[in-house]
Amino acid sequence: MFCILDDDSLRAYLEQETGKTVSLIITDNSTSMLSVKAQGNNVLLRLHNMFLSAGMNVLAEIADFIKCKKRKTPLITGFIKQNRHMLRQKHRRKVKVRAHGRYYNLLEIFHSINKVYFEGRVSASITWGAKGPRRAAARRTLGSFSDCNNMIRINPVLDSKSVPMYFLDFIVYHEMLHADIGIETRGGRRLIHPKEFKRREKHFKHYERALAWEKKRW
Repeated sequence: MFCILDDDSLRAYLEQETGKTVSLIITDNSTSMLSVKAQGNNVLLRLHNMFLSAGMNVLAEIADFIKCKKRKTPLITGFIKQNRHMLRQKHRRKVKVRAHGRYYNLLEIFHSINKVYFEGRVSASITWGAKGPRRAAARRTLGSFSDCNNMIRINPVLDSKSVPMYFLDFIVYHEMLHADIGIETRGGRRLIHPKEFKRREKHFKHYERALAWEKKRW
């Protein structure tokens, strides 16, 4: 009989119940509480940290879901609803979304990348950020993702005819990866760019070209 206290014991339990090799990542992603990716006998399981306090009936249903993703999951659904208070929330003002720029339409870029790289599963909103002082361009953030409101912001300095489309695509892709993967927690540490993130970032078609342009430009 397992006593689920941490991610290691949970991983051991799920491997015993499923007969599969489970790579478990605990996150605080508020938009995707559970995801399973299987390749042969290997499974990549991403779980919100709320599941570390789940009862054995819920964990057993997770094991069943790993074995067959077509199974219904009423216990998992109910557990998430009961623990909504564990999702990170912050008081925030309403953000005005502005996706149409002078040169680039972020929404068109978002939908294209979502289809090609994410099978349409990223649900974040996207907007151009507020304009800041030009003198700060050398040390600015080109993009950001907030899991509090599921919002991607792109620095308006990139809405320029001097910025190639492939580079803007890369910045949007980078932030969409954050939305898809979330913040990984291991050993009490929050990892913003875990190994999976760095591996998948290189899947972008113009990865090397984009890095080279950024290094040359900034």
